[in-house]
Amino acid sequence: RKRQRYVEKDGKCNVQHGNVRETYRYLTDIFTTLVDLKWRFSLLIFILAYALTWLFFGLIWWVIAYSRGDLEHLGDHTWTPCVNNLNGFVSAFLFSIETETTIGYGHRVITDTCPEGIVLLLLQAILGSMVNAFMVGCMFVKISQPNKRAETLVFSSHAVVSLRDDRLCLMFRVGDLRDSHIVEASIRAKLIQSKQTQEGEFIPLDQTDLSVGFETGDDRLFLVSPLIISHEIDERSPFWDVSRGQLERDDFEIVVILEGMVEATG
Repeated sequence: RKRQRYVEKDGKCNVQHGNVRETYRYLTDIFTTLVDLKWRFSLLIFILAYALTWLFFGLIWWVIAYSRGDLEHLGDHTWTPCVNNLNGFVSAFLFSIETETTIGYGHRVITDTCPEGIVLLLLQAILGSMVNAFMVGCMFVKISQPNKRAETLVFSSHAVVSLRDDRLCLMFRVGDLRDSHIVEASIRAKLIQSKQTQEGEFIPLDQTDLSVGFETGDDRLFLVSPLIISHEIDERSPFWDVSRGQLERDDFEIVVILEGMVEATG
């Protein structure tokens, strides 16, 4: 029967955060917020961060040229402008791009008779390096996230309850399709179901650990070939008092978490 899942099959948590009033907390950690954004918003912010800084400094370069009278002496070879060959806002914008990206085509160049331009050049060089470090770092972290690596980790479609060594066990299989290994892989399982305490309190999403070998170290995997993960249904298991019929009727979910480091990228 169709059930509303707590965690989807692709690993995404089916939880929506509503009525969050302190939204400023997202801005205090702006780097993580940008990394968590969807790709279309991240690319939009990436483009705007560069385009706006180029426009902002291009406007200041144009204001300096306009205030010094450089635009009024374009054909006067006896006049020393702040920036050579800067004849309007478009050329000021292009000079801003060349300065921040350190392209240096050689046509437009700042002169040594413009102290305000030298100060602005230093500020743009420093701010441009900060924008590069922040945005490129954000893009690198976003690209290197292991979300797509999880696509080659395959779980069995069904879990089974069967006897193993004369002990009743809940079992499922996990395998890695890639040749590069998952280093220090460990696995754990959580049973998520509604619960009512002895005092009458109702807990809608109570989490209970399912032992998959923590005591014996079997939860640490050498995942070079498909492995069968087993949870023994004993007195400590939450399934100990559950019959087969009740197992089919109960509304619960088992979330399996596989953690480790990707060998190729760390």
